[in-house]
Amino acid sequence: MASVEFIPAQVRKEPGAARTFLRQLGKNRLGTLGAVLVLILLSSAVFAPLIITHDATRIMVGPRLADPSSEFWLGTDQLGRDTFSRMIMGGRIPLLVAFASLGSSLVVGLALGLIAGFGPRWLDNLLLFLFDTIRSFPGIIFALAVIALLGPSMSSVILVIAITSMPIYARVVRTQTQALRNSEFVAAERSMGAGTTRILVFHMLPNVIGPLLILVSMDVPAVIAVEAGLSFLGMGVRPPTPDWGAILNEGYSNIQQSAWLVIAGGIPIVMATLGFTFLGEALRDIFDPKLRKYL
Repeated sequence: MASVEFIPAQVRKEPGAARTFLRQLGKNRLGTLGAVLVLILLSSAVFAPLIITHDATRIMVGPRLADPSSEFWLGTDQLGRDTFSRMIMGGRIPLLVAFASLGSSLVVGLALGLIAGFGPRWLDNLLLFLFDTIRSFPGIIFALAVIALLGPSMSSVILVIAITSMPIYARVVRTQTQALRNSEFVAAERSMGAGTTRILVFHMLPNVIGPLLILVSMDVPAVIAVEAGLSFLGMGVRPPTPDWGAILNEGYSNIQQSAWLVIAGGIPIVMATLGFTFLGEALRDIFDPKLRKYL
């Protein structure tokens, strides 16, 4: 009798989460474009000292408001400083302000939202009153008041944006937490003796953080625009620190002599707006089950 040899079937290895995410992102053309733009902006900010061709704050007497050339790729400003170098170095301040302010408001809003949605009724009402009070102040008026008290600086801008953004994230987290607090898995954890902290950290947090990160990614362009607007008005970072808003202000004052300053200050803001918006919409399509496409 001939022996039968059993050959085990090959087990198909499932792709990892990162590979699945990149595959889904690659099928979204606008999302891919947004990711490329964001990567360019982040890379130029991180490696700015290696990219610039001149000292961004060095004043040169000769070539003032010069046209682009092989030495000055985007010309010079009214003080003879290299516009290209100032544009590259100027991206560090808006991106730093965006990530610092949104990161801090995300952490605080996430904590307060979880407490409001899972805590007692009186605490929920108290936190809602706090959120509504902060949101009742017009953003520009609040920014002017804080900057008038603390003085124009990057830390003042970060503080203003963090305070005004926090209630939005807290309300989103509160709504999602209230929708999940009576779920079966929460009741099962309570029956096994799990405390409130464990339920919030290990069960509520993973379910609310995804949509919140998508919201944060789509808020980055708005924060960059606010920071650039305050710098344009002279209430942001102080000269001679390069900043996109300050470059726009200088270009507006000298637009009849040269338009390159306006271009150098405006193009990065447009790139940041398109990049983070497209990327945020792609993340929403990937992570939101109601909007996810069959790939």
